[in-house]
Amino acid sequence: MKLWKKLWLLFAVIWAIVAALNVVSILAFGDDVEPQKALWPAFFGVLVPAAAYALGWLWEKFAK
Repeated sequence: MKLWKKLWLLFAVIWAIVAALNVVSILAFGDDVEPQKALWPAFFGVLVPAAAYALGWLWEKFAK
C-alpha cells in the first residue's frame, strides 16, 4: 500500500471517530437543539475523507 493511502486511512479513521463523537454529543447533550443538527457532522464525517481520497488519487494520476 502506498504511503498516501496509509496516511489517508489514518486520517479517515480519526476524522470518523471525531465526527461520531460530535454527533453523539449533539444528540446526548443538545436539549434545546433539534436532532437534525447532528446530520451535518455525520455528512462531513463521510464527505471529507472521500474528498481527501479523491484528491490523493488525482494527485497520483497527474504526478506520473
